[in-house]
Amino acid sequence: MHETIALARPGAMVGYVGVPDGGERDGQKLFFSQTAMQGGPAPVRRFLPQLIDLVLTRKIDAGRVFNLALPIADGADAYRPRDERRAIKTLLRG
Repeated sequence: MHETIALARPGAMVGYVGVPDGGERDGQKLFFSQTAMQGGPAPVRRFLPQLIDLVLTRKIDAGRVFNLALPIADGADAYRPRDERRAIKTLLRG
């Protein structure tokens, strides 16, 4: 979390999913970084098997979430289109 806050641009929103790990957070550093944080718990383990099945059987269209697909070999570069605001979510295909 410390790295994420340090890397975020001023005015950025840092989102997290899951219960905080109980680690210390420097509220003053967060405040002066001009970064906001928001998140909450997610029951991923409960719903993930069902959601994966729905995607694989094409009962829901994952394309509505991912607007760019790249080969998995280009995984290291998958964030560049997002940084350049050319993509919202990138799907890596094996």
